[in-house]
Amino acid sequence: MSWASWTTPGVYSGRGGVLTEEVGVVSGDLTVHTTWVDGEASVTVQYTGAADWFTVSGSPAPCPSEAASRDLHDAVIAAVRGPTTATVPAVPQASPGAAADAAGAG
Repeated sequence: MSWASWTTPGVYSGRGGVLTEEVGVVSGDLTVHTTWVDGEASVTVQYTGAADWFTVSGSPAPCPSEAASRDLHDAVIAAVRGPTTATVPAVPQASPGAAADAAGAG
């Protein structure tokens, strides 16, 4: 089993806050946590320093690799800071041609 996790405290939400499954929109000083296990990323937020975690709308999301999950975590942080209500963004999928091109480059 492969897994990884990232936690980023002190993320101040933009005007739209973050849409969660449990309580609707949360906003303010938030902590963002992403856990990746075997091809799936789960993203949660909490008010920084609080005990309760809330599932970000769109989570869990298919995520092909640990590296992609780190990119997803960074994208969620950017979305939280953005001007609209944040949800889990789509994970960019590399096209088969791009992967073959990268493998052949060198």
